[in-house]
Amino acid sequence: MSKRAFTGADIFDGSNLLSGKALLLDGDELAGIVAGDAIPGGYDEHRLEDGTILPGFVDLQVNGGGGVMFNDETTVDGLITIAKAHARTGTHAILPTLITDTPKRTRSAVEAVAQAIATGVPGIVGIHLEGPHLSVARKGAHDAALIRKMEPQDEALLIEAAERLPNVMATVAPENVSPDQVKRLAQAGVIVSLGHTDCSMAQAQEAFDAGARCVTHLFNAMSQLGNREPGLVGAALATPGISAGLIADDIHVHAASMKLALAAKTGPGAIFLVTDAMSTVGSDITSFELNGRRVLRKDGRLTLEDGTLAGADLEFARAISVLIDRVGVPRARAYAMATSVPAGLLTSRHGLGSFTMGATANAIWMDSAHDKVALL
Repeated sequence: MSKRAFTGADIFDGSNLLSGKALLLDGDELAGIVAGDAIPGGYDEHRLEDGTILPGFVDLQVNGGGGVMFNDETTVDGLITIAKAHARTGTHAILPTLITDTPKRTRSAVEAVAQAIATGVPGIVGIHLEGPHLSVARKGAHDAALIRKMEPQDEALLIEAAERLPNVMATVAPENVSPDQVKRLAQAGVIVSLGHTDCSMAQAQEAFDAGARCVTHLFNAMSQLGNREPGLVGAALATPGISAGLIADDIHVHAASMKLALAAKTGPGAIFLVTDAMSTVGSDITSFELNGRRVLRKDGRLTLEDGTLAGADLEFARAISVLIDRVGVPRARAYAMATSVPAGLLTSRHGLGSFTMGATANAIWMDSAHDKVALL
């Protein structure tokens, strides 16, 4: 196995942004981070043109990629295509996301992910089931005809999935999922996230108290922050242990709203990046089908024919660029929002999102303009 030393770029290790250092790789494993003038013998030096070396991105909400939608291709082959498309953009770990669909399709999706993990498909670390237990009032692009209350068999399916898979995330609405159901799911290891809901802050807090610990695509498809009713946005920002995904394309959320949310968020929970990517990532398609409806791609925006936003045409490099250049987020925080912060939400992290000695590095390089990514 080759020993390589990468120099000339800053290094973000998952927590800190380091300058003047060298990243050492022994084959695919991290062998250390040392001073640039202290590279051990036996390493071939590879000097990069500025930019930053960082762990591969971690995306907890991926609907598709490479021209494939997970809802349409709940197969191992479909997952391979999606994972490869995202790997080329620097994302090394994804939760393939099934949006609201039938029970049969949901079971098929869980089975496909189980098979993909069992056969070692790179990048697949679990599943995200976004629906069908949402609120019709905040359905967004989800098919209202498929949205419904959570029944015992639905709960059992999620718990069984959590027993089989390393990570299971479920986006639910308090209108259709009770606190007792949230509690049982959380106790079984499901990462319960609130989204596509018109719930009050009190309802959100009740779900948080029951074990929900995340909010899906903050600001989008949820009750908003008001003067007398803080809604789910207010609950997410004010509750210490709750984290929230953010689609930072400056389309789903205005840069000023992102800035306010990041300033207001109470820890230890944190805001992290998701792409909410559809099949367009890694492809040149200009339209596709979603539950029998046409989605149009234009100017970085995906919409149904009635103008409703339908997922995102987004890669992490652009999201990071928006955070740094338009929102004013410090580089280290922006990088963490795409790496260590989402990785920290996973039930089974396996060293993702940060550099760990002796573990597979999954290192990437991003240029200083944050628009080019290369795999190391």
